[in-house]
Amino acid sequence: MSEVIAIEGGNKLNGTVVISGAKNATVALIPAIVLADSPVTVYGVPNISDVDALGVLLKELNCKVEKNEDILVVDPTNLENIPLVGEAVDKLRASYYFMGALLGKCKKVTMKMPGGCFLGPRPIDLHIKGFEALGAKVDYSNDGTYTIEAKRLVGNKIYLDFASVGATINILLAAVKAEGKTTIENAAKEPEIIDVVNLLTKMGAKIRGAGTDTITIEGVEKLNGCNHEIIPDRIEAGTFLIIAAAAGEKVIVQNIIPQHLEALISKLKEMGIQMDVVGDSIVVYGREGDLKPVNIKTQIYPGFATDLQQPLTTLLTQASGDSHVKETIYIERFKHCPQLNKMGAHIDLKEAESIIHGATQLHGTRVEATDLRCGAALVVAGLIAQGRTEITNVYHIDRGYENIDHKLISLGAVITRRQVED
Repeated sequence: MSEVIAIEGGNKLNGTVVISGAKNATVALIPAIVLADSPVTVYGVPNISDVDALGVLLKELNCKVEKNEDILVVDPTNLENIPLVGEAVDKLRASYYFMGALLGKCKKVTMKMPGGCFLGPRPIDLHIKGFEALGAKVDYSNDGTYTIEAKRLVGNKIYLDFASVGATINILLAAVKAEGKTTIENAAKEPEIIDVVNLLTKMGAKIRGAGTDTITIEGVEKLNGCNHEIIPDRIEAGTFLIIAAAAGEKVIVQNIIPQHLEALISKLKEMGIQMDVVGDSIVVYGREGDLKPVNIKTQIYPGFATDLQQPLTTLLTQASGDSHVKETIYIERFKHCPQLNKMGAHIDLKEAESIIHGATQLHGTRVEATDLRCGAALVVAGLIAQGRTEITNVYHIDRGYENIDHKLISLGAVITRRQVED
């Protein structure tokens, strides 16, 4: 059995939506907890399936896990460093953060290649190079399992060929208990990295430079438990800003850090969307007149987020004229385009680029969420399409958006979810 979301299009949205804790921070923070020697309490944890999968992995490692609404308490005191080769690893790519965390704590980790959405080549060679620079030996077996081991980890200078978020965080996790000083150059600057560093610092790590392209880590022997609150999810916030721009009359999006969304906000204003930033909220007003086409080029933070180009593409189908989207992070991140074309969009694909010819009226039909942000793009499409849209493979959407049905229903959307035979 699987689930299908059905959306009746054309209903105008009004009201307030509250953004959950950041998925991309949470999936790194949870593996980081195993580095502590006593319990860690995290507030603002989103209720998403990726968190459930990480909880399964923690329990496999003999950590005690308690979750109550948005509060997660993890006690890693009796950690057992067993090989991570079960189904939970397949469910999310971010399970690879256990590589850095377990290597840092136990000097050894055995783990199979992680899963997640397929967005084209997503190698972990930068992570591996970082571990090797700290003194680890890496073996990769034919069954897709890595064994990473070190007698001792020693700080080093590490230059990343690409400012990868995953590699930056994984090397941080491995380096916090290494001997001496580690420097990560050309580090990624995303807010989620700063959030992970804030947690590690509360645990007793000595880290400088988070949010810049050079991060310095002075190794420590012991890390303790602490309390930590996760930052708001800038991708969920951006998705709801796009939803409000597409289908809203007056929508207030609360629990936002506006500077995390400057690239998107500027593009929405360029299209002609009226918005007011008020503290940690953004008010989006219904669109009047034609939307203007814009060109997007995804870039590492603080550039335009790759995770937002898919939902924004749906809004660009409503702009009068041609818009271009160039993808520089995940070059195959265009599986939403054929699905939108099924609904009446006119999108041409080139290598790592889409050209959206607008404006086109979208029509409800049955479409497939091929990955998480494709699912978000199709939700936006369903809200503005004529008639009924059915989205299959809903589990992709549930990986990254907490209670998206209920949040949209509270704004006036007409959405139902049902079980279907596979």
